[in-house]
Amino acid sequence: RNASMFFEVSNLNHSFNLSGEDPFSSLDQEWGEGSEEKLSRTGHTVVSVFLGSILIFGFFNNLIVLVLFCKFKTLRTPVNMLLLNISVSDMLVCVFGTTLSFASSIRGRWLVGKQGCMWYGFINSCFGIVSLISLAVLSYDRYSTLTVYNKQVTDYRKPLLAVGGSWLYSLMWTVPPLLGWSSYGLEGAGTSCSVTWTARSPQSISYIICLFIFCLAVPVLVMVYCYGRLLYAVKQVGKIRKTAARKREYHILFMVITTVVCYLLCWIPYGVVAMLATFGRPGTVSPIASVVPSILAKSSTVFNPLIYILMNKQFYGCFLKLFHCKQRSSANGPFSLQSRTTVIQLNRRVYNNTIDGTVQINTADEDREGTPPMKVKSNPPEMNP
Repeated sequence: RNASMFFEVSNLNHSFNLSGEDPFSSLDQEWGEGSEEKLSRTGHTVVSVFLGSILIFGFFNNLIVLVLFCKFKTLRTPVNMLLLNISVSDMLVCVFGTTLSFASSIRGRWLVGKQGCMWYGFINSCFGIVSLISLAVLSYDRYSTLTVYNKQVTDYRKPLLAVGGSWLYSLMWTVPPLLGWSSYGLEGAGTSCSVTWTARSPQSISYIICLFIFCLAVPVLVMVYCYGRLLYAVKQVGKIRKTAARKREYHILFMVITTVVCYLLCWIPYGVVAMLATFGRPGTVSPIASVVPSILAKSSTVFNPLIYILMNKQFYGCFLKLFHCKQRSSANGPFSLQSRTTVIQLNRRVYNNTIDGTVQINTADEDREGTPPMKVKSNPPEMNP
């Protein structure tokens, strides 16, 4: 009874493009007449409610980010260019992607025909990959900034190259289906489009394998490695400066866990279902099993601004100021928009299991009176021959 609420029993064999046929073969007549429903009316209503919520919250969350960038010059730093790129790509997904799938879910069928489906699949994939690659680049930037070197000069060149590179990289993987290496077609409940996961041709299978490796697995590995190394470096500081650094360690740990968990929850289910649709037996993935991962992937447009922007003290301070919220002032003066920056430099030399470490900590929030950054050195003991 619960299953029949979401999809018609007679149409179970049409889920997630699992028929193995060209999703557009013999569909030219069905575009105007309406394709067969793969979800019941109640199922389409539930999906449209989720998509409508993602559309509203995703649009306004990213709009707030763009307004903050326009209003506060202090936010226009090199590293924040990557945050801006993530917000722009997420907003474009909401405007050009989620709106179409939302309208189609309300009507219970795809509304804009074959060419509209190819356009939807292309732009949704393109903007989504831009966001994923930007998240991976951001993790590397945080790792390199905090643990490798301390930038003394404001340099916009590398962040802008990273932004442009994320778009070129995305186009490199999303244009080929338009040219014949795989294709875009209907997926899930028939109200959205993506790569035709179920095509069994060698070209399609090779494309899907490459897409999975270079646009999902690689970004995940980069994030895990960079944030893992970052946590390790912070723990080394915590052993030397147990009061302030320990608090910062827990704060960074919370942000890292939240970032990785949300990333995996949003994108890994979609990748797993896509692999099952590609290499599994026809009929393995039901309509509801294909719709849920797609919704989770779209929900990243809501969570990204919350994690990368509102959890950032610099952005949060500007957010409070934008909406004239009450701000706490310190004993030394009014609220400062400058974010707390921690720079860790760990240079290791091993002398028979002894480590020579140099740790430098700059805290813009804590050193308000202009005190120099704290340096802690541990020298190895003299070794007698």
